[in-house]
Formats: sequence, structure tokens, C-alpha cells
Amino acid sequence: MPKRHDVLEFAVLGVLSDSPLHGYELRKRLAVVLGPFRALSYGSLYPCLRRLQARRLIEELAVTPATESTAPPLSARRARVVYAITADGKEEFATWANSPGPEAWEDEGFAAHLAFFSRTEERVRLRILEGRRSRLEERVEALRDSVVRGRAKVDAYTLTLQQHGLDGAEREVRWLNELIQNEQSSIPQSRPAQAITTPEEQA
Repeated sequence: MPKRHDVLEFAVLGVLSDSPLHGYELRKRLAVVLGPFRALSYGSLYPCLRRLQARRLIEELAVTPATESTAPPLSARRARVVYAITADGKEEFATWANSPGPEAWEDEGFAAHLAFFSRTEERVRLRILEGRRSRLEERVEALRDSVVRGRAKVDAYTLTLQQHGLDGAEREVRWLNELIQNEQSSIPQSRPAQAITTPEEQA
């Protein structure tokens, strides 16, 4: 079973694959990649950057002082460290993107992998989408059961909240079905099909 990867490390390498960035801009890009599933603070970002540097997956490319004429004097004197991905980092990112583990089915991991689908092999994309759909179908069944059991036990507001969650999960399953159909239609039929590993088999 593939080891579970740190989603933040994976996202950092993916974002830096596009271009070197200083910490502030990197945090902004990561917030877009990870979406609402992680409240990203500098307190979690910089330890992640130090871990990646220690493994020589990223490096400090340059230290450049801010030169904006409108910046306050203190800010203008503050150095900006620019981070860049190394050759080893690019290789590690490619391996992670194309060898997903069970974390790729979960909310945060799926958001990160989806953000880098253009750099992911087509059959791996399909595997991730299938795994995510399987996980969401489990969630839908659990939510349906909760709604049915809750009708006689919870107040109307709680029941409405449960129904809202169910509606959202069902919409995502339909969306995933469309993505899966698109991926399947893009794979040449002459190539042998690759078995899709379910979350239960990965766990």
C-alpha cells in the first residue's frame, strides 16, 4: 500500500513547480489549491517548508528586499525569501501525483490532487475520481440513514442541516460521474483497462 503523503507538502511542490514564490504569495496560491478544507497559517506553512528544504526538495533561491515605493519603511527593509523547487522536488511531486494513496479520496487530498490533474496521468486521474466517488457514495448512504432516523428524534433545524449535507454530497456524486465519463471517453479503447483500487482495498 502506498504511504500516506502530507497533502500540504504535495501542494507546496505542485505550486512551486510553476514558478519560485516568496512565502506570502505561496500561501495565497495554496489557499486556492486547498480550498475550504484547510485553514492555512504561516505556523503550518513554514515548518512544512523547512521539512522540504531538509530533504532538498525545495531551496531558497534568493533573498530580495521589497522595493515598492509605497511600502512602509519597516516593510521596505524586510527581506523576502524566495522558494524554488529542486530537480529532486520535481521528481518527488511527479511520483506523488501519479501514485495516490487513500488520502486522495478525502476532501483535502482530493482538492489538492484535482488542482494538479493537468500533470497527472490519465489513468491515475480516473483512479482518483473513482475512489472519490466511492467515498462520496458511502457518505451519501450514511447521510440518508441519518436523515431517516433523525426525523423522529431531532428538531427541524438539525434535520434541515442534515438534508443540506445530503444534497451537497449527491450533487458531487453526479459531478464526479460526469468527470469519470469524460476521462473514460478520452482513454483509447484499444488499451487494456486498469483495475481501479477501492478505498477499502487501499486502507
